[in-house]
Amino acid sequence: MVSSNGTTEKALRDGHYAAKQIFCRDWLIAWSHRRRFEVGLQLARRLQGRRLLDYGCGDGTFLALLHAGAAAPAESTGAELDPFQVESCTRRFGGRNELRFISIAELDADSYRGRYDIVTCMEVLEHVVDLERIITQLWALTSDDGRLLVSVPVETGVALILKQAARRVAGWRGIGDYPGTSGYTLRDYWASVFAGAAQHIERPIYGGEVGPSFHDHKGFNWMALRERLRGRFSIDETVASPIPWLGPRLATQVWFVARKKKPEAHA
Repeated sequence: MVSSNGTTEKALRDGHYAAKQIFCRDWLIAWSHRRRFEVGLQLARRLQGRRLLDYGCGDGTFLALLHAGAAAPAESTGAELDPFQVESCTRRFGGRNELRFISIAELDADSYRGRYDIVTCMEVLEHVVDLERIITQLWALTSDDGRLLVSVPVETGVALILKQAARRVAGWRGIGDYPGTSGYTLRDYWASVFAGAAQHIERPIYGGEVGPSFHDHKGFNWMALRERLRGRFSIDETVASPIPWLGPRLATQVWFVARKKKPEAHA
C-alpha cells in the first residue's frame, strides 16, 4: 500500500481517479496502480528537485502522496486540463503554500518557462494526439539541468494480452471504464504483440467537436514514445512497473527518467 497519513488518505479516496485506481475493488488493478505510484515516488524523491510540476495531475494523487512523505519538494504545482479537477484538488489538498493547482493553459505564461527542476507526466501522453506540441511544452517548462519523469502504460507484447483479459473481466464486473476500451482484431493483436519502436497500428481518435481530441489506450506504443522523447530529452533510465526487474516488455507500465537537452542538441 502507498503510505499516507489518515487526513491524506481521506482526501485521496474522494479523488475521481484514485477511486478507480489505487482504491479499485479489483485487487490486481489496485495493486498495479499502487506500485506505479510507489515507483514514481521513489524516482522523484531520489532526484530531490526543489520545484516540481505534475503535468496532467488528474485528481492530485501523486502530489498528495509526495508531500505526505519525506524529501518533498519545496514547491509543487499540479496542472490539469479539466477545470473540475483543478477545483477539486484545490478544495481537497489546498491550504498549503507549497502545493497548488492550476489550469494547463496558465503554463503558457513566460514565468513558467524553465521553472521546474522536475516535471512529472503520469498516464497522460498515451492519450495525446498532438504529441510533438506537448513534448515541446514539457521541454520548455523544465529547467536547463532539470529532469522529466514520464509514466505510460505498456500496451504491446504479452502484457497487452494479459491487460485486455483483466479489462474484460473488470468490465463484466462493472469496474472502471473498461467496457469502453476500443476492441482489437486478430490482426491488431498480432501487430501489437510483435511491435517494435515504430507505430504498429492506427490509433482511434475521439472527441474534437466540443472538447479536445484524444486517444484511448488502443495502439499505444511505449517504445515509439521513447523515440519521440529523445528529440528533446536524453533518456537516462527506463524503469518497469509493477515489478522493475522483469523489464518493460513484461510490465504493465513503464517510467522514463529523462534529462533536458540543450537547444543546439535537438536543433
